[in-house]
Amino acid sequence: MSKYNEAMKLLEEQVGNKDGLITLSTIALEPGANGISRPAARIVDAYYEDGAFYTVTYATSGKMRQIAQNPEVAVCIIVENFTADGIGENLGWVCDENNAEMMTKLRTIFADWYNEANNDEDPNTCLLRIRLTKGLWNDAHKGIRNEIDFINKTAN
Repeated sequence: MSKYNEAMKLLEEQVGNKDGLITLSTIALEPGANGISRPAARIVDAYYEDGAFYTVTYATSGKMRQIAQNPEVAVCIIVENFTADGIGENLGWVCDENNAEMMTKLRTIFADWYNEANNDEDPNTCLLRIRLTKGLWNDAHKGIRNEIDFINKTAN
């Protein structure tokens, strides 16, 4: 099995097919005190599948306005020692027929809290996909450092 396939298998085992918390970082719309762009981080519930994280959010939220301005994002999963860069994409209203398959999965995975946190009748309730571009498994205590290129499907 290639290093890339091993990394994908480990990612699927660690974070796939479940509700999990990730830190999602974007670039703030307002610069910092020194006038330079600054990061904006928050924790979101997400679902991982095939090189991407999915979450339900609101189209006019700060994170979505930031992603519309600059789709480059970063994610972090502390317990699994995984960080990655990616591209955030607003896939539109959760009830759009193009989102039906993924939303069926998400409503099942997030069943314990989904209806309390989201209003599917509101067209601003949207599906966010974070397509990973590069990632890093880094666990110094176990001697693991595995860089993953999701675009070229390589790892080292």
